[in-house]
Amino acid sequence: MSESYKYLDQDYIYTDPKTGVLRNLADIKDSEDLLFFESVAVTKRIQELFEKPIKIKGTDSLLMIHRHLFQDVYAWAGKRRKVEISKAGKQFFPTSHFDHAFRFIDTLISEYRRISNNDLMEIAEKLAQILDTVNYLHPFREGNGRKENF
Repeated sequence: MSESYKYLDQDYIYTDPKTGVLRNLADIKDSEDLLFFESVAVTKRIQELFEKPIKIKGTDSLLMIHRHLFQDVYAWAGKRRKVEISKAGKQFFPTSHFDHAFRFIDTLISEYRRISNNDLMEIAEKLAQILDTVNYLHPFREGNGRKENF
C-alpha cells in the first residue's frame, strides 16, 4: 500500500488497532508479509479468471470479480468499502453516494454492451470512461488496482 493513501477507519473496521495492518483471513500482523501473502493468493485467482472469466454485466460483476480475487485474503472481499479514501489530498468518491455511482456505472456498462463490435473507437472510448469512473469511485477498501513488480 502506498504511503500517499489515507484511509479514515476510526472504528477499525478493516485494520488491526495495534498494528494498523489490514485484518485478514490468515491473521498476518506484518504489512510486508501480508503484501506477499496477498500477491501469491491473488496471482492464483487471476489465473483462474483467465481460464474461466466472469462476464461483466454490471457492477455486481465487478463485486464478484473482487470477491473471487481476494476471497483467500479478506473477509470483506467483494463488498463495497465503508471508509473514506484519499490519495495525495484528493478524496475518492464518498461512500455516502455509492448507490448513485454504481447506478451510473451500470448505465455506462449497458451503453457499452449496445455498441457495435465494428465501432472500435466507440468501444475504446466507452471502456476508458468506465475504467476512469470505477477508478474514481474506488469501491473497495483494498484491491481497486495494482501496480506490482512481480
